[in-house]
Amino acid sequence: MDNAVTRFVWLIVAVAALICASVSTFAEDATPVPTQKTVGLAETQIVPSLIVLNARSASLEGQTLTLNGVAPSSIIFADRPVRAAGHALTSHLLAEWATGGNSFAKNPPNATVSVFSEDGSKVSDAVVVLKAPKLDGERLTFNVQVLEGDLAGADGAASLFIDSTNFEVSALQSMFPSTNWPPSMRQPPSMQH
Repeated sequence: MDNAVTRFVWLIVAVAALICASVSTFAEDATPVPTQKTVGLAETQIVPSLIVLNARSASLEGQTLTLNGVAPSSIIFADRPVRAAGHALTSHLLAEWATGGNSFAKNPPNATVSVFSEDGSKVSDAVVVLKAPKLDGERLTFNVQVLEGDLAGADGAASLFIDSTNFEVSALQSMFPSTNWPPSMRQPPSMQH
């Protein structure tokens, strides 16, 4: 009886192996286009992002925007499909201002600076084009082109909302390591630092 059971088990294993091999071959034959192999560096993916800098106060005089008491870190929001949010050192962001083919130095960003009155009863906004940032301690200045609005009478807390910038996915992954990245945005282990 043991001999018959052993033969039966081996028969089942052999049939299962044949079925698996057939299904695997069928799946390979059913592929409509050849699968692509990735060799070397992965394609660079760019993700639109927004930056927010906070400060104790801001003033707009002529073509100079000054943020006083600027926060040491800036908030960054990555748009879909990443939907990541985090922060980076303001000094690091400003150091990257002129880096890359489509840098802020070559393509100055639009921004809205929004400032409360000291008692919080009023908000003043101005839309500007930001150029040539200079960080000196907690004082950050930009040369600006004012598109609309002003900050007259605004003497309270301020936020500067910098319009869409593009970060490479690898840079965002460095800034937001705990983000649950979608599979299409994950770097292969060989590409991670």
